[in-house]
Amino acid sequence: MNAISSPIPHFEIAEQTLLRPHGLAPHQLERIFGQLLGHHVDYADLYFQYQRSEAWSLEEGIVKSGSFNIEQGVGVRALCGEKTAFAYSDDISLKALHGAAGVTRAIAASGAQRLAPMLRAGKPPQALYVADDPIASLDDAAKVRLLERLEGMARAADPRVKEVMAHVAGTWEVVLVARSDGRMAADVRPLVRVSITVIMEDGVGAGRRREQGSSGGGGRFDYAYFTDAVLQDYAERAVHQASVNLAAKPAPAGTMTVVLGPGWPGILLHEAVGHGLEGDFNRKGSSTFAGRMGQRVASRGVTVVDDGTIADRRGSLTIDDEGNPTQRTVLIEDGILVGYLQDTLNARLMGVAPTGNGRRESFAHLPLPRMTNTSMVNGERDPEEIIKSVKKGLYAANFGGGQVDITSGKFVFSTAEAYLIENGRITTPVKGATLIGSGPEAMNRVSMIGNDMALDSGVGTCGKEGQSVPVGVGQPTVRIDGLTVGGTG
Repeated sequence: MNAISSPIPHFEIAEQTLLRPHGLAPHQLERIFGQLLGHHVDYADLYFQYQRSEAWSLEEGIVKSGSFNIEQGVGVRALCGEKTAFAYSDDISLKALHGAAGVTRAIAASGAQRLAPMLRAGKPPQALYVADDPIASLDDAAKVRLLERLEGMARAADPRVKEVMAHVAGTWEVVLVARSDGRMAADVRPLVRVSITVIMEDGVGAGRRREQGSSGGGGRFDYAYFTDAVLQDYAERAVHQASVNLAAKPAPAGTMTVVLGPGWPGILLHEAVGHGLEGDFNRKGSSTFAGRMGQRVASRGVTVVDDGTIADRRGSLTIDDEGNPTQRTVLIEDGILVGYLQDTLNARLMGVAPTGNGRRESFAHLPLPRMTNTSMVNGERDPEEIIKSVKKGLYAANFGGGQVDITSGKFVFSTAEAYLIENGRITTPVKGATLIGSGPEAMNRVSMIGNDMALDSGVGTCGKEGQSVPVGVGQPTVRIDGLTVGGTG
């Protein structure tokens, strides 16, 4: 992990942004906890958030949309056993805090008065990204020119490109967490993303075909990351995907060996395995992995980690949304289940330590145990060796959408770019292939793991209980035997 220094500490930025403009100071927050702790409350916290965001879209060379939003507020939460009370307000003021605390404490009967905590900011963890506002790193005209350059690169790459849709988005978020155990923590989070979708057309009359391809990336930095070389790469990847699908034949169906490419195909691991390892599902016994700690849940060699400490990554956080430092958590080690992802509530009820995975979409939402950057660790095989080992199968280079049932672990994923493997060679591109199976079964059918682990380019967004948060995924090339493929051929 590479630490990134900031000329102004994150906590000072948070005080300047979230407390002082509203006439608040830490000693006033202590009074709010005094109001809450006069009841049988196990734990309480205050979550302050300020977020500035923008998005620009370009189609047909024209700016079709542009938006700029500012959102701020505070959430007040109290825990009592398994019960949670929560109230929030977009008015950051002492009056609003007292009102929210009054609503929140109603979950518990009056009890012995407990002392309010003496709030202190602890030693901050090493920052994983700069604190600068990425929105201010480029003026509006330059952002439009960035999109125009990206569109021009895509059209220049192939004359069959008929439509280009390009998007750029940026966010600057400041959070401050005050807790009933006396701890205070803050984070300043930049986030940018550029994406492109192209539609290509080939043929005439009844034989005319239209296909699309997409690409993009981003992370926790500013717009300076998107150099011409980076934009050119995005454009070429989108055009390549569309051109492959133009030449693709209907995918065959049946049970076959499937090889997943490195990087973004790790989304299958995220959905089919990662969600099932989140603490709430396992505490409630609803996950297929519940009660299996210490048991074999995957083939030998399969090690899965969730790591929120990778510098500049889209899914990384210096602290989670409960003020806990993020960490590298091993979930599956050499095929054995060794860990779950925990927030404060579920960790306390399960008698374990939080893992820094308490995440929420905004101050108006409750934290949930969520993934950060989830990946499979490198194996020892050369990717070419893996392909050569397959006589007949499918190579999935990229994925589109998918869904999973947490209880059973069953998943369905559609490929965005896939090829046949014939006699140890990647050959014909195919369209319409879907992968069908269950997470535990698929992990137990992993027979070869490559040495080319890669993280995605920074495009992932994860949804859970109506909340969306940025995440990362990754994996090396992986061979899975006996996976069901749904096709159109």
